[in-house]
Amino acid sequence: MKFKIPLISAIIPVYNCERYLSEAIESVLAQTYHPVEIIVVDDGSTDNSGSIAKGFGARVRYYFQPNSGVSAALNQGIELAKGSFFAFLDADDLWVEDKLMHQMAVFEKDPDLDIVFGHVKQFYSQEFSEELKKRISIPSGVVPGFFKGTMLIKREAFDRIGLFEVRWRVGDFIDWHTRAMEQKLKSFMLPRVVLKRRIHNANMGIREHNARIDYVRILKASLDRRRKM
Repeated sequence: MKFKIPLISAIIPVYNCERYLSEAIESVLAQTYHPVEIIVVDDGSTDNSGSIAKGFGARVRYYFQPNSGVSAALNQGIELAKGSFFAFLDADDLWVEDKLMHQMAVFEKDPDLDIVFGHVKQFYSQEFSEELKKRISIPSGVVPGFFKGTMLIKREAFDRIGLFEVRWRVGDFIDWHTRAMEQKLKSFMLPRVVLKRRIHNANMGIREHNARIDYVRILKASLDRRRKM
């Protein structure tokens, strides 16, 4: 009997990211692990993001929705996903080509794991201004990446926690990961780089600067849940 290799669903939410989307998709197509389905959820882009995604043809499943926020886009991707594992990639970031292969190898060694993370290397985009570089510093080396872009998670483990919370404008993954830790999902940090995180002028953390109060609200929501528990 032939062993069936698990399908990984790679979900890419995009909003007006025509400059980087093609590179992000190519980094998924370049993965040494197969099979991978690529789902691009367009959160109401008004630029050429949709045309770029559709330009990949059958290699990419494209879905358009009215602008509803990144969490809603991620959740739509999950609804569309067919894989037994989920992986996520922001439209301006890049996976290294052996990301999924090394993470699946960890799952094979320890089937009880729920999540495998990896390290991240951050870099400035070419157009990032010198003024912003002075204001926004990034680590010179690699760091453990507790980001959704580094995460590979079993579908059943994700379902135990539930969808991303749509009320937050920023901090979608911080909120989700906090809930996952409260439920004691078992994770492992792979000691190698799996994600290249691009820092540029339109990063959500920069664009949604005024929404950072959400981080405080996420912390309060976590404390409230723990009190009830």
